[in-house]
Amino acid sequence: MILEKGEKVHIIERRYFPDDVRRHFCGEVIDLAEHLLRVAGNVWAWDARINQFTKRESKRERVFCLGDRLTINILPREADLENVIYIYDKNRGHIATDGKSFSLNITEFSIII
Repeated sequence: MILEKGEKVHIIERRYFPDDVRRHFCGEVIDLAEHLLRVAGNVWAWDARINQFTKRESKRERVFCLGDRLTINILPREADLENVIYIYDKNRGHIATDGKSFSLNITEFSIII
């Protein structure tokens, strides 16, 4: 398996249409099998009213089916998932960061497929 328990990941779900929700998940792998990945963490969703990603405060466990629908970024083991924030930098776009061990450019450039 390419991923293992305990790894920290940032998952971007592919959109098929411009109006689809832009949703990301940031968490830790708690189990995996064949093509399934169980991750505990937080959902981040695009809020068009304020033009930024917002974190859903409640922790969740989600099961993802590995495939073309997902972009999975592996985060450093020392990443502080409790302190992940999204910021906007006018030169680089949207950045997910914990302010310490990682900074990940997650700009989509309006690509939907």
